[in-house]
Amino acid sequence: MNSIGIGGKSIEEALATLEDMTAGAVPVGRDEHLARIAKAQAYMQREGIAAVYLNAGANLLYFTGTRWYASERMVGAILPATGTLEYIAPAFEHDTLKDFMLVDGPVNCWEEHESPYRLFVDVLARMGIKPDEASPPRVGICESAAFFIYDGIRPLAAGYALENARAVTAHCRTRKSRAEIALMQRAMDMTLAVHVATASILREGITTAEVEEFIARAHRKVGASGSYFCIVLFGPATAFPHGVSYVQTLKGGDTVLIDTGCKLHNYISDITRTYVYGTPSERQRFVWNAEKAAQQAAFEAARLGVPCEEVDAAARRSLEGNGFGPGYKLPGLPHRTGHGIGLDIHEWPYLVGGDKTPLDVGMCFSNEPMICVPGEFGVRHEDHFYMTEQGPAWFTQPARSIDDPFGLRG
Repeated sequence: MNSIGIGGKSIEEALATLEDMTAGAVPVGRDEHLARIAKAQAYMQREGIAAVYLNAGANLLYFTGTRWYASERMVGAILPATGTLEYIAPAFEHDTLKDFMLVDGPVNCWEEHESPYRLFVDVLARMGIKPDEASPPRVGICESAAFFIYDGIRPLAAGYALENARAVTAHCRTRKSRAEIALMQRAMDMTLAVHVATASILREGITTAEVEEFIARAHRKVGASGSYFCIVLFGPATAFPHGVSYVQTLKGGDTVLIDTGCKLHNYISDITRTYVYGTPSERQRFVWNAEKAAQQAAFEAARLGVPCEEVDAAARRSLEGNGFGPGYKLPGLPHRTGHGIGLDIHEWPYLVGGDKTPLDVGMCFSNEPMICVPGEFGVRHEDHFYMTEQGPAWFTQPARSIDDPFGLRG
């Protein structure tokens, strides 16, 4: 006998239960990007950082609204502690970059035979951030920039103190605004609806590849461009946190683990559900419930001002109380309890031993203290929470029970 909501529908019947859920979802606007720049500059002035380089990708998008993918060519922006942000790009991309800009600024261009790294240093000097061997100005380099960018700048940057820009970028990005949380909430709601529909199409003989294809279609039905990522695992393969290389076929009694998400106006969802196709064994029931208890212990430990590592420790104490671990030993939890999330699916800070970042309002995390039992199965419940003035709040409610994972019984 299947748990409630597992199996019983055709693909078309399941898709018919879904509808576009993006109505009213508003992308982050120019005013918020300008406020982010002002916040970063205030922090830089306070900390004595003269400028930071924001590389194409999430950091450039976060501060400027300019959507540009990192490549072998240097494209980004210099944000000084005071004054106007300026861009760097290949000359032939000038007009395209201007078209993608939400926050305007001068574009400094280099031709294909010229050095963008020399241009970078020259622009710093023109901005008034001049090299000084006695007291080198601190210049942050985007932590997500490829090494070749830092390697190109470094030999030309005598008189500058190059450092990781993470202190600035993380200071701003880890604390989400109401607009960001609203977008993430909607994206999470969309993916949870996809999870419910997906569980309903399971049948003996279906393959993981078929389920992945359905999930992509379902994400499009709720208004996303498709799945941002998708992991579907059956049986013993569920003990591998990020999957296996081969396609599996579902049979009765298999544990099913599905981890997927989508993007909405650049913000990401990420939810995992684990249940059993058929009648759960006592072993499956015990591990499922132990995972639920660990997830709840982590949530309850998440209090303002508490170090991130304590949330991880709370989950591990719960697991060890049920006979798993200790520490990272298997059977048990082989990875961190959770990660930050936003424009990137994995962002700082992390719920892991050694991360002493105090929890603060606006921080958003996954909560997924997975139990891996090699050779048998794995169970991961993954929901996300955000920190409010009153403490943690779930984006999505955790799975209810192994017999009714989606709470369909009411």
